[in-house]
This record gives sequence, C-alpha cells and structure tokens, in this order.
Amino acid sequence: MLWSPWRYQYVKSATSAQECLFCRLKEMRDDEAYVVYRGRYNFVVLNTFPYNSGHLMIAPYRHVESLEKLSDEELLELVKLINKSITALRKAVNPEGFNIGVNIGRPAGAGVPGHIHVHVVPRWTGDSNFMPVIAETKTLPIALSETYRLLKENWPTS
Repeated sequence: MLWSPWRYQYVKSATSAQECLFCRLKEMRDDEAYVVYRGRYNFVVLNTFPYNSGHLMIAPYRHVESLEKLSDEELLELVKLINKSITALRKAVNPEGFNIGVNIGRPAGAGVPGHIHVHVVPRWTGDSNFMPVIAETKTLPIALSETYRLLKENWPTS
C-alpha cells in the first residue's frame, strides 16, 4: 500500500476542482504542465504530487472514465506508452522496480475518477521511510524540474 499523507493537498484540490485535471493539462504548454511526451491519442505527464521521483501518469486526450471506453488505437498506444515510460525512467533515474496501476472510480482510489489514467511509479529498495509517517512529508532526492529534464532527454525516439 502506498500511503502518502503529503498528497492531501492534491486530493483536497482535486475533489473541489470544477475542471478535469487531465483536460486542463493537455491544453497547457509541455514545460508548464510537465508533459514529457505527446502521442496521437495519449500524453505522458510528470505527477507534481508524486509518490516517488519520476512518478508518471499516462492519460488519453479524450475524457473517458474507464479503460473499456477507449478505442483499440487509444488502448494500444496507452500500453506502448507504459513501456516507453519504463524505458525512459530506467535511463533517467535508474529505479530497481516499478508500480504500474489504474484506479477506476473514486471507491477504487481514483483522484480524478472521470478521466482514466495510468500511474507508472519508479521504486527503489528503502524508498519508504519514517518521514511520511512521522512528519507527513515525502523526501524526494531529485527536484521536479530536474526529473522533467532527465525524462525529456531520455524519452525513447522509436
């Protein structure tokens, strides 16, 4: 279980927001929204409230709430972008493992339940320590802007 009390501010803002986070992000400039890659049907964005450094989210441009509502083309590209995300993260931040997940619906833990998205979270041995529990603070060894730069530089071209 990934417990992250420091993300409360995000959860609070996401539940009160009138506009969909992913619909807003897809319209922003890449460097402003931390969009690492734009495909034909989906885009990859760095999570600004990450579980770990390099936490990526992959979302379709189309506002749909579940995987079965995606077209075959959207779904295929989404899965390929999971692979490309893993490749880029291996080169950029050298994780030992990954958590890849989709939360469909608020009861399943979706912070943005109306817009399906996949989380790709790099993991390292010992990446969870006492700080989140005691101080409700997650320590990240790399600044968000540096992680963004590394991922852009290491994104696979084919």
